Amino acid sequence: MKPEPWIGGNQLQLLENGEEYFPAVFGAISSARHEVLIETFILFEDKVGLALHAVLVAAARRGVRVDLTVDGFGSPALSSAFVDELTAAGVRLHVFDPPPRLSRRLQPFRRLHRKIVVVDGEVGFVGGLNYSADHLADYGPQAKQDYAVMARGPVVEPLRRAAYQLIDRHAPPSPMPHPAATGSAQAQVVIRDNQKHRDDIERIYRRALHAAQREVIIANAYFFPGYRLLKSLQRAARRGVQVRLILQGQAADTAWATFAARMVYDRLIEAGVRIYEYCERPMHGKVALVDDEWSTIGSSNLDPLSLSLNLEANLVIRDRDLNAQLRQKLTPLMQQQCQRVRIEQTAARRWWWRLGVGYLVFHAMRHFPRWAANLPPHRPRVVPAADSTLVVAAPAGEAVQAWQWQADAAPAAAGGLGP
Repeated sequence: MKPEPWIGGNQLQLLENGEEYFPAVFGAISSARHEVLIETFILFEDKVGLALHAVLVAAARRGVRVDLTVDGFGSPALSSAFVDELTAAGVRLHVFDPPPRLSRRLQPFRRLHRKIVVVDGEVGFVGGLNYSADHLADYGPQAKQDYAVMARGPVVEPLRRAAYQLIDRHAPPSPMPHPAATGSAQAQVVIRDNQKHRDDIERIYRRALHAAQREVIIANAYFFPGYRLLKSLQRAARRGVQVRLILQGQAADTAWATFAARMVYDRLIEAGVRIYEYCERPMHGKVALVDDEWSTIGSSNLDPLSLSLNLEANLVIRDRDLNAQLRQKLTPLMQQQCQRVRIEQTAARRWWWRLGVGYLVFHAMRHFPRWAANLPPHRPRVVPAADSTLVVAAPAGEAVQAWQWQADAAPAAAGGLGP
């Protein structure tokens, strides 16, 4: 398919971790006049989830249309009290492809992994953060490192359209004034689905790597790309581009993810790619920059689930200011909080390769996108929460207090890109 056209006239702001992201999102929702659209993989009933709950209920009660879509696998259990108060206030709570209760653990594939917020068709958010307390520093050593972008301008319209199409692909979005130009940044909303956009995100990465002249920095939580993307990384490094990867240094959520990523270290390092393992806390970001202008921020990992199965959304950007903001965040991570992987450190992994284990894993994953494309067609359901198995009895234990985000600072965060 042809690439999406670049949309100019946008103003963008990088947001790092929950300390910046949640006040900006909650502040925008608190100021909403007409409409709030949210998609998320994870919504937990912890202090962050309760804070989101509070601003959504307040918005719905003052007449704002609120649509909240959660993934049936990623958000497996919310209490009846939590859900009932949302729906009683008028929030439309949707569940993406809820699995039957008995087979919930057997359906981790083709999930809604996107993280999108659109408020009044004027401000949009795209990134990797879920609504859970582990995106805040006070969670402790397992607090996640992550990024999102807040956008104002014409690019918010395709973001809004994508959110509406998920809820009901046959119904067009309700009329809303087209967002006015507010800045100079160009951007594209790039999604991945299992119908018309199967490899769009992988293609934008490969296109950027082919065009790179000087520098590439990629920070990604789950890294095991397909054969073509690996080749693009190697070719860029071999022609003299400084290619640096910031990958997971701590044990990831699943052991296979770390094992798989390290399987490809040898061939990348031999081509000249520099690999840095982030060891401060879990890396959850999905961002990249190329040279001085191009960058992308979103929900897509560079692994088979994100590139071949899940629904994902990235914002792809041409803007020197945003590119510089992202570089200023990533450079200290490499210098101060990462360990560079040297070729001599991969000897133990080459032993697995010689046994044939690495060879089999690599080539199985190399062909995974083609195999995934041949899986039986599957059009997931998006259903009201009442028709799903999402709701469970209220969790046991002490009550959780909502996160006390600074409401007085939220308008500045949400409105920092203009009126």
